[in-house]
Amino acid sequence: MAIALLFIGVLALVLLSVPIAVALGIAAVVAMLATQGLDALPNVPLVMYSGATNFPLIAIPLFILAGAIMNTSGISRRLIALASALLGFVRGGLAMVNVGTSLFFAEISGSAVADVAALGSVLMPAMKKKGYPGPFTAAVTSSSASLAIIIPPSIPMILYAVMAGTSVVQLFVAGIVPGLLGGFAMMGLCYWMAVRYGYPVEEVFQLKRVWRTFKDAALALLLPLIILAGIFGGLVTATEGAGLAVVAAIFVAFWYHEMDWKSLWTAIVDGAVQTAVVMLLVAASALLGVYLTEAQVPQKLAQAITGITGEQWAILALLNVFFLFIGLFLHSAAAIILVVPIVMPVVTAAGIDPVHFGLIVTLNLAIGQQTPPVASVLMTACSIAKEDVWAVTRANVPFIGVLLAVLLLVTYVPAVPLWLVDVFYR
Repeated sequence: MAIALLFIGVLALVLLSVPIAVALGIAAVVAMLATQGLDALPNVPLVMYSGATNFPLIAIPLFILAGAIMNTSGISRRLIALASALLGFVRGGLAMVNVGTSLFFAEISGSAVADVAALGSVLMPAMKKKGYPGPFTAAVTSSSASLAIIIPPSIPMILYAVMAGTSVVQLFVAGIVPGLLGGFAMMGLCYWMAVRYGYPVEEVFQLKRVWRTFKDAALALLLPLIILAGIFGGLVTATEGAGLAVVAAIFVAFWYHEMDWKSLWTAIVDGAVQTAVVMLLVAASALLGVYLTEAQVPQKLAQAITGITGEQWAILALLNVFFLFIGLFLHSAAAIILVVPIVMPVVTAAGIDPVHFGLIVTLNLAIGQQTPPVASVLMTACSIAKEDVWAVTRANVPFIGVLLAVLLLVTYVPAVPLWLVDVFYR
């Protein structure tokens, strides 16, 4: 009953346009006052501070800043030019470029919204100019950006690792294979739709152009290699890798002579604003976590679900439906922070690997970024493309189908996300 009242209270506040972090904080404080009285209030600032200063969480503002720096420099434009030179000769090639560039860009920013903001403003007008329908253009941009958050580094994965108490690096490794499979599936879908609807070929293949754009983007291509090699090679932690990403992004941006100190300051301010939103969520969730732990809500939920069924496949199906529903109303960060601590006892009782479950959660919330009414990434893409949300949603159905197929594959074939983890870490 307590958990139902909490969710109803949070959702009611969100529907009243109260910021999610504030809604979580209000719900937590009211619950603590109702059960513990005024004596609980002095602990509120201490709990919020300690919850927001967890070392792995420092990676979040650093990856956000790295993405902001890329947004204000010529890095994303160079990546698009190279991908276009490689795939522009294929029918629907520019749509495939959109998918491929999203996957690559996310390896530096870790954020789907940053992906859409950086690439959408360049790619979507170019696709429309070439004759692609506006809703299709926004749909492929939005869905490929959400898919990309399961490829390392990923801000939702960092949040999940902190909330679930599992390895960030193992989560990053587990996302590689599902992310690439989903990316190639989306490219195949783009080609099929291009052939069916007569979408254009951008240009003929020119080896000279490929070489020229490769040289121009060479330093940008080194960014993810440096970051991921450092993390997976054990040279740096995920947090230190995020710091490395910022330093490398600044170096490359100044090397290209497309960033000055004013642009750098703008990127820092943008990164700080985005970070404040996420970290306020984390701090508010710490309050809620304290209340839930003291009320033993997660343990009671685990007992209730395992009382219904002990079959792992059925528990995974229930959790998938639950997260898909939550994703309709909550942003991915808020959903992870609010829900993961509650369901982890269920996951543990069912014998589900926490790294495996992390991929399931991330994919569910990636789908939630594409399904209104919240759909943060879809709304960003529609805003940039100046397209109707519902028209884009209809065009987005096949791409959501790809995301669902990857989710089912990851859920019921654990070897897909975990075999690389087993090879390198177990």
